Amino acid sequence: MSSCSSSLALDAALANDWYVVADGSTLSREPSNTRLFGQPVRIWRESCGTARVLLADETLAPVEERYGFIWTSPGEPEGEVLDIPEASDDERHVLCGGSFGVHVSGLRAVENFLDMGHFPFVHSDYLGIEPHTEVRPYSVDIENGVLVASNCEFFQPVASPTANDGMIVDYDYKVFSPFVVALYKTNPGYENRRDFIALFIQPTSEEHCVVHTFLAYLKKDIDAATVRWFMQLIFAQDKPILENQIPKRLPLAPSAETPIRADAASVGYRRWLRQLGVRYGAIS
Repeated sequence: MSSCSSSLALDAALANDWYVVADGSTLSREPSNTRLFGQPVRIWRESCGTARVLLADETLAPVEERYGFIWTSPGEPEGEVLDIPEASDDERHVLCGGSFGVHVSGLRAVENFLDMGHFPFVHSDYLGIEPHTEVRPYSVDIENGVLVASNCEFFQPVASPTANDGMIVDYDYKVFSPFVVALYKTNPGYENRRDFIALFIQPTSEEHCVVHTFLAYLKKDIDAATVRWFMQLIFAQDKPILENQIPKRLPLAPSAETPIRADAASVGYRRWLRQLGVRYGAIS
């Protein structure tokens, strides 16, 4: 299989990875156009149901359809699409929460997702509320190549649509690759099980991205439409904040970090990106 010529200019950590380029439910036999790493991509579904992706150099790209999304690569993927056990759990609503174009680097979108400190100010009365603004100490580590922020806790007045009262919510974050991030958070109806939320970010250019949201919520006392509504409500609050970020790309110089406790995940993410050699969508 031929690689997209643009992959030669991509960071080695990015060129041979998988990226979502469409919600599979939106595909038809009529080709649709999008972009990946600044290059045009054409996507369609054949009459037999198979999804196809054509790259800028007119070569067919590798394709996987998983979790309701179309995944492809500008190069030759070295492994399979990320495995998400929660997606095969019959006790969960498993769905796309929406795909949102955002005028900012995809790396910025990941960093925002990791930031608990903005909850009381951007998501007031939902994911946070003043005066409960403290971000308690938590751990950030690299585990088998995955950036993990664990033992995160934050007070939330409405942790999910099923919440009846404010509560301390437990979070664990995992950044599986530079543009794929997920969180596992307390579900008010279960003592030892958590809801799962992921962002599959499509970097359309260095300063634009499409954020594809994926949800695997436990079904107790909630329907799929409400799960999707809540995700879209929260992201609608995040989008203007993201698009007002200056600069649009994510600064990676050590001097750009803010080494305070609340920003441990952000600091860890930026260091991890430097170690991987990621430059696309960043200011080195």
